[in-house]
Amino acid sequence: MSDFKQLIDGYRHFRAGEWAHHRERWAELASEQHPEVMVIACSDSRVDPMIVFDAAPGEIFVVRNVSALVPPFEVGGLRHGVSSALEFAVTQLDIPEIVVMGHGSCGGVAASLSQCFADKAPGEGGFIARWMAMLDEARDRVVAELGTGPEAAQKLEGECVKLSLANLRTFPFVASREAEGRLKLHGSRFAISDGILHLLDEKTGEFTPA
Repeated sequence: MSDFKQLIDGYRHFRAGEWAHHRERWAELASEQHPEVMVIACSDSRVDPMIVFDAAPGEIFVVRNVSALVPPFEVGGLRHGVSSALEFAVTQLDIPEIVVMGHGSCGGVAASLSQCFADKAPGEGGFIARWMAMLDEARDRVVAELGTGPEAAQKLEGECVKLSLANLRTFPFVASREAEGRLKLHGSRFAISDGILHLLDEKTGEFTPA
């Protein structure tokens, strides 16, 4: 699928097949949704959480952005894409679990590691640099330990997941629900090259295959 025409062809195939086959399910979803999990994932075309988790429509509430980053809680600024989605999922849909899913070969992490967009203007990489600046502290630690090669990239991809989990806990409505046992947070990293999902053990800080 490489252009808009193919998207429309795909839609027609879906409308005649999957949609028609599960018509009752779609009718139920037309009026309400009750997803049990929120997944915060990267915008990368290779890591669609609906595919990775073999999910059906209505099963997971998905937010995607560059590198699956969650900014820390703040009330300033004008627009909060991740924050508003998080607030809706947790306080309105009462979702009991959140999964942060990073991935291998992440372009945002690579940009953070190389600093290739440092000092660039918006439209030339500046937006990317500003967004990935959230990872600067972790990047500095990783570079000091491992340099900027493939091992460092994999390490920083994991640190990106850990940062998002830490930032999730800065939201009062997340922290309170987790403390009460009403909400669970999970970290994961999907390796594109071998298709293996690694889960984070927050006690050890290590990722192991699911």
